[in-house]
Order: sequence, then C-alpha cells, then structure tokens
Amino acid sequence: MTGKIFRGCFLVGLAVMVLCVGLFVVVMADQYEKDVYTRLEEELAYVRHGMEQSGRDYLTGLETDQRLTWVAADGTVLYDNVADPAVMDNHANRVEILQAQREGTGRSKHVSETLLKKTLYAAVKLSDGTVLRISCEETTMGALALGILQPVLWILVLALVLSGLMASRTARQIVRPVNGIDLENPRLDETYEELFPLVSRLREQNRTIGQQMETLGRRQREFAALAENMSEGVLLIDSHYSVLSGNQSAFALLGQRDQPECLRQDTCRSEIWEATGKALAGRHTEALLKTETHIFEILASPVTVSGQVTGAVILMVDVTEREERESLRREFSANVSHELKTPLTSISGFAELMKEGLVEEEKMREFAGDIYKECAQLIALIDDIMKLSRLDEGSEEVAAELVDLYALAELVEKELQPTAAKRSVTMTLEGEHQQICGVWRILHEVAYNLCDNAIKYNKDGGRVAIRVTGSEDKAVLSVADTGIGISKGQQSRVFERFYRVDKSHSRQMGGTGLGLSIVKHGAQYHNAQVSLESELGTGTTITVTFPKNHTP
Repeated sequence: MTGKIFRGCFLVGLAVMVLCVGLFVVVMADQYEKDVYTRLEEELAYVRHGMEQSGRDYLTGLETDQRLTWVAADGTVLYDNVADPAVMDNHANRVEILQAQREGTGRSKHVSETLLKKTLYAAVKLSDGTVLRISCEETTMGALALGILQPVLWILVLALVLSGLMASRTARQIVRPVNGIDLENPRLDETYEELFPLVSRLREQNRTIGQQMETLGRRQREFAALAENMSEGVLLIDSHYSVLSGNQSAFALLGQRDQPECLRQDTCRSEIWEATGKALAGRHTEALLKTETHIFEILASPVTVSGQVTGAVILMVDVTEREERESLRREFSANVSHELKTPLTSISGFAELMKEGLVEEEKMREFAGDIYKECAQLIALIDDIMKLSRLDEGSEEVAAELVDLYALAELVEKELQPTAAKRSVTMTLEGEHQQICGVWRILHEVAYNLCDNAIKYNKDGGRVAIRVTGSEDKAVLSVADTGIGISKGQQSRVFERFYRVDKSHSRQMGGTGLGLSIVKHGAQYHNAQVSLESELGTGTTITVTFPKNHTP
C-alpha cells in the first residue's frame, strides 16, 4: 500500500511539474518564433526597399547573417547567398513562395527533429513579380526543453531524496524486481503483476529493434551495392584533399584499387586535381577527362557549411557516346557542306557562262542538261538527308502494319527494271512470302537502296539476286550483286554517311553516299541486323535480318 501511495504522489507531482514546464516551453517558443518572424520581416522590408531602388546590384554588396533567396515568377532561383542558384531546385511549389505570389507576403517553417533545429522562412512579392525570401535557423522546442533540463533535474533529485528518506524500504522493495529484469530476454514469471505491461513492452521492443536492425542492415548493403555498381565515379573530398568516401569507379580513374587516404597532385590525373582545387575554392567546375578508350565529364561542386567551403563532391560521368555523337555530327555537317558545294559550283559555272553569252547556241541544250543533272543530284541528296534526319530523330509517326517482304521486294524490282535495263543488269527474285510488323515506307527505302546500290556498282551485263527467306521468329532479305565488290579495309565504313568506295564511279552514277546509311538506320528502326559479305572484283551480298516479334 505504501508503495502504491508513494507511486501515486510521485507520479502526480511529476506530471504537474512536466505539464508546467511544457506549458512554459510552448509559450516561450511561440513568443520566440513570433519575435524571429518579426525580425525577419523587418530585415526583408529593408532588403525589398533596396532591391526596388538598386535591383540585383543591391544583393551583390549586401552583408547579412540570414539566407537570402531571390526567386523568379516561374520559380527559378535567380540569386542565393548560400548555394549556387544553378543547382537549386525550382521553388515554384514552396509554401512561402506560393503564399507571397497570392497575398504579397508569405511564411513557412521546416523543423528538423534530429538536429533540434528549425528553419523559418519569410517571403515578399516585389513589384516586378519576383519573390524575395529570407530564412534563418532557430532553436526548436526540444532544444529549449533541454536548456531548462538542469533545474528540473535538481527539483526531481530533491523530490527523490525526500521520497527515499520517507519510504526507502518500500522503494527498495519496488525497485528490486525492476532491477532484476533481464533486458535481453525479459520473462513474465520473474516479476510481479504490476510490471507485466513493462516486461511485455520490453519484449515487443526487443523484437521491433531486431527487425529494424535487420532492415537497416539490408538497406545499407543495398546502398553499398548500388554505389559500387554505378558506372559514374563519385568522390567526397574534405578541405584538405582527404578522401572521405567514394566508389570503385572513381578509384579506378584515380589509378587506385582501394580508397586512397587523400588526393595527391603527383598521382592524381591533372583534370581531377584542377577541378577539385576550383571546387574547394568555391567554384562549380566542369571538365573533360580523356582516357585511351573513354571520355569522362568531371563535375566538381563545393560543399558549404555556414557559408564556408568544407569540401567538394566530384562526379565523373562517362560521356564517351555523347562526344562520339558530337564528333559524328560535326563530320556530317562538313560532309554535307562539301556535297552541296560541288553541284552548286558546277551549276554556278554553267549559269555564269550562259549569262555572259560564252556558250554557243548548239551547246545550250548540253549545258541545260548538265544543270538539270546537277539539280537532280542536289534534290536526291537533300531527300536522303531528310530521310536520315527523320530516322535519327525518331520523328516517324506512321503506324506500324504487317508488311510482306516478298511483295515489297517484287515492287522494288519492277521500279528498278528500267534502271537495270540501261546497263543490261539482270534482276531476279526468289524466296517466299514473309510478313513482319513495320513501317512500309521505311522498309521500301531499305529495299530500294539495297537494290539501287547493287545496280549502280555492278558491271554492265551483271546480275542482281534478291532473296526473301525466313523462319518462325525472323525474316531475311538479302541482295547479292556481281559488281565491283568492296575491299576488306573498306567494308567496315560503307555504312558511314557520305562514304563512297569508288567516288568517281559514284558521282558518275548520281549516288549521294547516303544509301547504305539509310539502310542501316531503317534496319535499326525495326531492330534488324545488317551483315555484309564482299570480295573485290567479284560482288557484294548485303543481308538484313528482321525479328518477327518486334513492333517499332
């Protein structure tokens, strides 16, 4: 009975004390928060006035302990005195920004329970529609409670001492079974009934902690596996160039098998070293690192704490494919310029002679024919470039349909019979009807260019054999000719844009150098494989294998 009375009085007194302390902390925290908001809004008013008078230049020379952020009407961060605006997220959906856009002013706060800090935000809308925001970190209610913990503990100790003097024996009898509880494996049969809820809670808590530890361990392993299997290299460096963290991709670029203690100028690649130095100086840096087989983009960003640079994050991204594409694009532009200039130069020359009256009457028709021929070459070149552009950009909007490759090849054979007859080239078609899902127009261009090339680069009186075969899961279109053939050294390049095996022969026949490039891109559009077999002076066979289960 004494123990129950003791517990009741003690718990009531403790509850009243906690309630009073809690109420005091809440009132004090609320008033403190209001004071902070008032101070922020006063400072914001001064900054707003300066912005209205001087614009962005006012922010450049402004010295303040608070964080200032200037946000455009669409949410883009225009200025921030702590972080780089270029890497900050869009602020259009921030609570204080939205409220300021609607009402002219706005408030919000973010509380961090782990750090016992909260960030208060105040925003005001400027006359040009942009929003100026100010923020600061303040102590949370939990931190205030910790501040008055010491006097509360003194009162509690005094209460405990007095209670102990009055009922020490009863207290010992109550505490003894509590101290005897096995925290690792608490059992209900080893204590009295009043402690059953506590023991049950301990057992449940042990199970929960075990599950949480297992979950945390699994997530840690998953994160480590993710970081280690990233193709991008990541390094976290402190202000003394010490390596705090990283992954194997980054260590490999540093020439290290394991995590090094720090970056050293004599062992580190110069691009990484220079980018790190600039980041530690407070500047975001981008650089290219070229190895024997790959090209990496180095992105170095400073890490700041309270306005001071404390380290840097180095990200190394493999951009080999992007750089190769850019190189091909530059080469393509140069080739297009050259291919367009050649016929235009001829047309200009013929036209100038005709304009100056230097062409005899009987030669006028011949010159007009030459101009017509060069114009036709230009039109063919532009058509092929447009076809390639559509295939590159994936801008084809034609719906896929079932296409009979044999019927398509038969149509192409008929279309090219007049061209083949001019050179006495015999065209044959054999095989079977095979249907695939694809875009008829693109497949027609593939077949047409294959057969057209086979005629152009054939010998007079030669043969072109078209064959359509297939199986349950694929269809095959092959075109074989008895033409000039392609040497081994040139076979890997014939699908490049504007590459010609025999430039003089190609120009004589009106080729643009883009036919096989269109074939390659058309095949890629349908997830098909292209193979080439050729022997110089004997002939060439090009085979396109289409999967039947693919829908472009």
